Amino acid sequence: MSEHAEKQARSAQSASREHVKKPGWLTVNVLNRAVAWMTRRGLSVWGSRVLAVRGRKSGEWRRTPVNLLTVDGRRYLVAPRGHVQWTHNMRAAGGGQLHLGKKVEEFTATEVADDDKPAILRAYLKRWKAEVGVFFDGVGPDSTDQELRAIAPKHPVFRVHPADGR
Repeated sequence: MSEHAEKQARSAQSASREHVKKPGWLTVNVLNRAVAWMTRRGLSVWGSRVLAVRGRKSGEWRRTPVNLLTVDGRRYLVAPRGHVQWTHNMRAAGGGQLHLGKKVEEFTATEVADDDKPAILRAYLKRWKAEVGVFFDGVGPDSTDQELRAIAPKHPVFRVHPADGR
């Protein structure tokens, strides 16, 4: 593991203990299920996909709905609720699958350094603030880079790369 990757992992472990916002009953039992149901049928809701990533302990595929963000032609997965199970699994697996209907895209992922997150977090909040803004401690798309950088350690961001390297 590179020095940068080790530093990110230590930062993530520290932040994960202090910042995990669990979704409420409505989100888990209604919203996530509805978005996942539509996405499984090929209907993307504002960039929605179903993320499949192998569990770091079990090796079993774990699935969760996510919002796939594109910024300057690059694609990202942002964890609005903080260091949750899929982010830990992503670090261990180094990639996974994005599902939209019957289409399955294999990918590898690299974690984005905290200093490189402000523009990505700003774009994410611009697009999905109504859905996820409550998880960002009052920081929004109009916040300064300094404010976005301050919350960056709490929100893992992964750059998505096609598995075929394109």
